[in-house]
Amino acid sequence: MERTFAMIKPDGVQRGLIGQIITRIERRGLRLEALKMIRLDKDTAAEHYKEHVGKGFYDSLLDYITSGPVVVMAIYGDSSVSMIRDIVGKTDPKKAAPGTIRADFGIDISRNIIHAADSPESAERELNVYFDGSEYQNYSKPDEKWLYP
Repeated sequence: MERTFAMIKPDGVQRGLIGQIITRIERRGLRLEALKMIRLDKDTAAEHYKEHVGKGFYDSLLDYITSGPVVVMAIYGDSSVSMIRDIVGKTDPKKAAPGTIRADFGIDISRNIIHAADSPESAERELNVYFDGSEYQNYSKPDEKWLYP
């Protein structure tokens, strides 16, 4: 069991896709442990995307991610990092598998609806940018006894 991070980006929020995205996550048996809608400032966005500093798309990425509200999520479950990556799909919606969030809703690589941590290490770092330990809600869902014997 592990915790991962995902963020519905401004285009997903503006297009009214929050509910559909959360439904897909929960239907896969994953549990939301923390969730909030925020508007990123440049410093927080820079901390989140620090691995992209110096890349040609960095400044436009920061402008985009701070252009409107986002929904940040802490998601818990068995192999949650890889499971969320499967649900989300490849970064470029044109290359994402049918049925993934990015294939179904993404417009192009710069407007791809959602971010998901790509490793347990990235998940931990990104979770620490947005949540402190007191914000996680530990609870059980009735179906967990069937999902995690």
